[in-house]
Amino acid sequence: MKFTCNKEVLLKEISIAQEIISSKNAILILSNIYLEVKDNILIIKAKDMKVNFQTEVPVTVIEPGATTVYGDKFFGVISTFPYDELEFSQKDNLAIIKPTTQKKPEYKLKSIASDKFPELPASSEPFFEMPIKDFRDMIQQSVFAVSDDETRYFMNGVYLEKSEDKIIMVATDGRRMAYISKSANEKIKDFPGVIIPPKILNTVLKRSGDEGPVNISINDKMIFINFASYKFSSLLIEGMFPNYKKVIPESQEFYLSIKREEMLDALRRVSLMVEKKSHRIYLGIHPGKMAIYSEESELGIVEDEIPCEYDGEEVTIALNYRYLEEPFKIMTDDVIKIRFNSAIKAITIEPIPEKDFFHIVMPMQS
Repeated sequence: MKFTCNKEVLLKEISIAQEIISSKNAILILSNIYLEVKDNILIIKAKDMKVNFQTEVPVTVIEPGATTVYGDKFFGVISTFPYDELEFSQKDNLAIIKPTTQKKPEYKLKSIASDKFPELPASSEPFFEMPIKDFRDMIQQSVFAVSDDETRYFMNGVYLEKSEDKIIMVATDGRRMAYISKSANEKIKDFPGVIIPPKILNTVLKRSGDEGPVNISINDKMIFINFASYKFSSLLIEGMFPNYKKVIPESQEFYLSIKREEMLDALRRVSLMVEKKSHRIYLGIHPGKMAIYSEESELGIVEDEIPCEYDGEEVTIALNYRYLEEPFKIMTDDVIKIRFNSAIKAITIEPIPEKDFFHIVMPMQS
């Protein structure tokens, strides 16, 4: 096989492939990237034990063919390649990479035959379509709340379901929950709720734009996500996701509103003195103002204050600093509402005006 192409175009796609690959062992086929050229198209594939990736880029094909190369070294070669255009050729068990107009540098990478690379799975279920912007919003508002406790594997992913006329995403680690819904196209058939590993969602979030559709297919074992020239798929997480509806408060008596940037700035200042194991901070809520302070430790203590709109009784709520900061970071609204019933019950964080998402955080013991 032999082809020429633009370095930057190739590098963009190889970097995605390298993110998918989890093994960094030159003798293992799953450490390799699959390359196939035909009809002036380069097909790129990568996979690990759970996630699969495929894309196509335009190239100039001189001789069609296919091979696989060790992803880690191939990415290193392309990322440091000093010219805009490169030539890739395959001879025996060597992949040769060099400039199209110069003799040097010339890289020779050992390759493994393409027929050793496993076939990527295909979906037997129909795809449904939604705007890629909506899907990105759903990932962004939920994936950060996934649990990293491997003993509770059923919370190690984001739950996706269709409920009536909504597509819903939920993530929780048992102490907080992120919820977002989008209107479902009436053509989308009902599907049972599934748990999606964060790896594929984070890759889609990083690589997708705000224009165009995304096509999604789900079966008993896998999810398939296609957009632009990209095709991703992943095994689903088995298990029963917690009943998230029980976590959502039916009503909350008190609420306050604050400016998002003022809250984030105060959290950054207070974080300098937060105890690293517990991450505990306190919100002292008073009419017209909110104190934000750390607990006293060997390092010391810090207290800050920001204005808020609130006319209820004074209350102090202990919270995990990260659980408060992360939703404030990913929201973009100027004003945020915090709703609650008492210092020991769940608080709800949502934008003003209300949108299609909210975040629930359980207080800590004072």
